[in-house]
Amino acid sequence: NHRVPRLSRLMALAIKFDRLIHEGAIADQAQLAELGYITRARVTQIMNLLYLAPDIQEDILHLPPITQGKDPVTERDVRPIVAQFDWRKQRRLWKQLASCLPQ
Repeated sequence: NHRVPRLSRLMALAIKFDRLIHEGAIADQAQLAELGYITRARVTQIMNLLYLAPDIQEDILHLPPITQGKDPVTERDVRPIVAQFDWRKQRRLWKQLASCLPQ
């Protein structure tokens, strides 16, 4: 029994939300929150994943499936990385975090 890591699903959701807004299907993040029955703050947390360097986003989308137990890395774990605007710093932090992940 395998499942896609939650962080991978959230990254894909951020990309989809961004596309919906840019295509005009959704007006803004406030409307996303309303339609998704989540808070604006949660939408912001999800959308902030788009500030990650593209290669980190790619890594997140391709995290290995979870076979048992909890996800080894969460959206909350990557918040300090998202807070860095310098992609080089992001990559250093991601490398440290990813080194703890199962292969």
